[in-house]
Amino acid sequence: MRRTLFDASILIFILYWISSSLLRIFGWRREGRLPDIPKYIMIGAPHTSNWDFLLTLAYAFAFRVKVHWMGKETLFRRPFGSLMRWCGGIPIDRARSHNVVAQTIQLFNNLEKLVMIIAPEGTRKKVKHWKTGFYHIAVGAKVPILLGFIDYRRKAGGFGPLIVPTGDMPADMNRIRAFYETVTAKHPELTGGAAIPLSS
Repeated sequence: MRRTLFDASILIFILYWISSSLLRIFGWRREGRLPDIPKYIMIGAPHTSNWDFLLTLAYAFAFRVKVHWMGKETLFRRPFGSLMRWCGGIPIDRARSHNVVAQTIQLFNNLEKLVMIIAPEGTRKKVKHWKTGFYHIAVGAKVPILLGFIDYRRKAGGFGPLIVPTGDMPADMNRIRAFYETVTAKHPELTGGAAIPLSS
């Protein structure tokens, strides 16, 4: 057990060093600070490119935060399935994803520490409105929402304000939208038209 824990800590340090170095070499800045709380939802937005996933992992290692994320089950097939799970991935069968909100709320209730990152667009394609799942999870699990971002124009990534859901979704989403209006996606033309969602 000691050897396993030692090896894991060494690997985490190596990934931190590699991620921090690569971000610095390619001119990407880190902005914001992580909240000192054990559980919260982290928005990953905007999401218009596969590069978003790689940069998100790099920033997670650079900030030394263990994040969990949900992805389509095809990402977890061999030979990379174990690696995806080690990186915090949770496979989701999109054909049976109607109960994901309830399952995720239960996951938050069962764990003492959990950071779940969710891309509200749900796809790299252009959408009219964000999906509401992340908000319902936050309300149901009684956890706040951290506004994570990757800004390709400024070459910066990190964290904005921490939003505590009030239950007034339109008002809360207006606050969230105001923040992301200043963030530029990899493909701006694919950015969702509005953050106030009409679908769940």
